[in-house]
Amino acid sequence: MNPTVTALRAGVLRGGIEVRHTLRSPQDLWNYFFPNLAFLVVMFFMRDATVPGTNFSLGARTLPSVLGGGLAFGALVTMMMALTVEREDGTLLRAKAIPNGMLGYLVGKVVQVSGMQLVSFVLLVVPGVFLVDGVELRGAGSWLTLLWVLALGLVACLPLGAIFGSLFANPRNVGVIMLPIMGLVATSGIFYPITNYPVWLQWIGQAFPVYWLGLGTRSALLPPEVAAVEIGGSWRHMETFGMLAGWAVLGLVVAPIVLRRMARRESGSSVAARKEKAMQRIN
Repeated sequence: MNPTVTALRAGVLRGGIEVRHTLRSPQDLWNYFFPNLAFLVVMFFMRDATVPGTNFSLGARTLPSVLGGGLAFGALVTMMMALTVEREDGTLLRAKAIPNGMLGYLVGKVVQVSGMQLVSFVLLVVPGVFLVDGVELRGAGSWLTLLWVLALGLVACLPLGAIFGSLFANPRNVGVIMLPIMGLVATSGIFYPITNYPVWLQWIGQAFPVYWLGLGTRSALLPPEVAAVEIGGSWRHMETFGMLAGWAVLGLVVAPIVLRRMARRESGSSVAARKEKAMQRIN
């Protein structure tokens, strides 16, 4: 059998096993459940507020935005944290020692992160539809839009998470990039219409996939008239597809290069040194 196909199959199986382990871990499930619960509470109390210039509920407008923005944030951060933690504990070094092991490892991580992000999506959207009025899937077109936006958004964000994760050998240093990512989410029109921000901030938000994921999920779950508060007064599906596809291509080209260079630097001595430093901090 082709070694690449074998590595891909092993990666898919590994990812499925990790998803099942996560679903059986109360602590891991709580880490996914609690943020979604907090978002639902916030949106419930926002249900009587309205989007500026309309009579539409701000809570209903925020729910699909959080679905898209949360998917982007989760894909970036979860992939980034997984790589840094498993680089420190030697998992990446063991994968490197197996033929096509890095390919299988990355495929497994993609399956795991994608699976758990979809679980988070369901945890938020199912109760959210009952808590706030105005959010609904209006037919086959809405379902199709939601599916391609989510799929393309994951492909756009997961490689970026892998790139960022490969830059840090110590998980405790990941906080350096967490604040910029959180700031990006805040300025991408997730919690408030981006048209109310300064023009220069609108351009920054539109340069990254978080904004386009939020816009795409809003287009699938909200009535057409709500598009009036968006840039250009429309859902801009072509632009959404183009930007997400562009980020996906960029990530898929750059991520393997960065990861191969990171893997070449890994050795038994470097892993042992990081473990020793970690033990010193504990003691």
